[in-house]
Formats: sequence, C-alpha cells, structure tokens
Amino acid sequence: MHKPLLTEGGAAVMHKPASRSEDWTAWRSDDLEPQAEVGILKEYVMSTETQTAPAVRPGSVAEEGKYLTFALGAEEYGLEILKVREIIGYMEVTAVPRTPAYVKGVINLRGQVIPVVDLRAKFAMPEAEVTEQTCIIVVEITQAGKAFNTGIVVDRVSEVLDITADQIEDPPQLGSTVEANFILGMAKVGEKVKILLDIDKVLAGIEASLG
Repeated sequence: MHKPLLTEGGAAVMHKPASRSEDWTAWRSDDLEPQAEVGILKEYVMSTETQTAPAVRPGSVAEEGKYLTFALGAEEYGLEILKVREIIGYMEVTAVPRTPAYVKGVINLRGQVIPVVDLRAKFAMPEAEVTEQTCIIVVEITQAGKAFNTGIVVDRVSEVLDITADQIEDPPQLGSTVEANFILGMAKVGEKVKILLDIDKVLAGIEASLG
C-alpha cells in the first residue's frame, strides 16, 4: 500500500514510513531524526495559512518560497512545493507502446491513472538502478490550459527548503544551441547550487505523447 502525503493547502510533504520493510522508504536521509521531519511538516502547514505574496529578485524568473529538493546522481534540483501533490516509493509501472523513451508508462494511484516520466532519461542522463531511495514525485502540471497529475522518477528526495530571493541567480547562458528555458533559476544553498525547475516546461508535451 502506498501512503499519501500530507496535502494541506494543495501541496504535500512526505510522512516517514514505520519501517524499512515497507514497500516505500524514507524520503529523507537516514541521518535525519524523525522529530526534524515532523518539524518540517508543522512548519509547512503553518506557512500555508500565513503565506504572503512571494518576492522575486529583479530580472529573475524564480520566486522565493518553499521548494522540494531532490537528486539525480550528484546533481540537486528544486520544485515549487505547490506543484507537488505526493511522494511515493517506486512502484510497478505499466509501459505504454509508442511513447517517447523517457515515458516509463502509467501507474494506478488510488484509482487515478497517471503517466510517469523517468527524469534521468528526460535529461539524457545514464540509467540508474532502482534503490530503496528511488521514488516518484507526483506533480500537477498545466498544459494548454488543462491541469493534470504526472509522476516523475527521481533517485532520492532531499528536503523542503525555504529559498529567499537573494539566494536565487538567473539561469546560466549556455549558448543558442542549448535549450534551458525549463530552468527557473539557480539557488545558492550553503556551498551547493540547486537547479530550480519549471516543471510545466520540463514535461511539456507529455499529454500529447500519450495520445
């Protein structure tokens, strides 16, 4: 059984499983105490009730606010938390013929059939083995004025970060031959950089590819 996330305010944060033997696993690093996870949940629920209009750094596309961060290999990415609906452990995916290679197929999530995208394949990264930390982030995307849910497979989920406007830099200029319009900005967090994604643009065309 795949347990849903907290979904207050239309967004979600992972609930830690009772044991490692369950069919999905802890979304946080093993060195995080359960009390810290509970603290994140409480912080998020409280913030959705008092959230003010987000600030935007002049010239930047990305807004400050809460981002769910995740990893693909050594690279870390961030999604706007309000785009996230659930995080579940990796589950069996039913392949759909004649779809792009990055579309793994569909899953039945509590009666709703949703497409699942392998984000590694979408980003032309090498394939990786499924581990106990592999999970599917269910996000809500909007295409052609229609909102629907899609799952993205990631290596592991890291944490929910509150990123301020002064931490966000514009996406790098990679030249006219490199398409990077799906990057909202680059978040400086300590000594690391998180790539903030526009998930609508990352998954553009996914509905059409399924017919």
